[in-house]
Amino acid sequence: MAKRSLEPLLWTLFSTGGVISALFLPAVLVILGFAIPLGWVNMPSYASLSDLFRTPIIRLGLFVVCSLPLFHWAHRFRFTLYDGLQIKHLNEVISVLCYGGALVGTAAAAYVLWNL
Repeated sequence: MAKRSLEPLLWTLFSTGGVISALFLPAVLVILGFAIPLGWVNMPSYASLSDLFRTPIIRLGLFVVCSLPLFHWAHRFRFTLYDGLQIKHLNEVISVLCYGGALVGTAAAAYVLWNL
């Protein structure tokens, strides 16, 4: 039996992370970077944010917004090093470090969101 490759899963995580980044991160940056500091939107109270973050669907959404862009970064960085810098002999080490970093970041996001 032939060994199955993880490459299709990694490309799926890459593309999904790119879509999530393109759709949600600009809105978050506009709200947190411009709207609240410039007074366009009132700063929410701690109690209202605490209540909001206790709902499971918001936690799941935050988990997706935190974790999938990490896999997008890992895949893009891996192929930048592999193709751009021609470090083909270190492909396995680079893969483990990149995707391992994404997994560690995902685990940290899950831990933080679980303990909110």
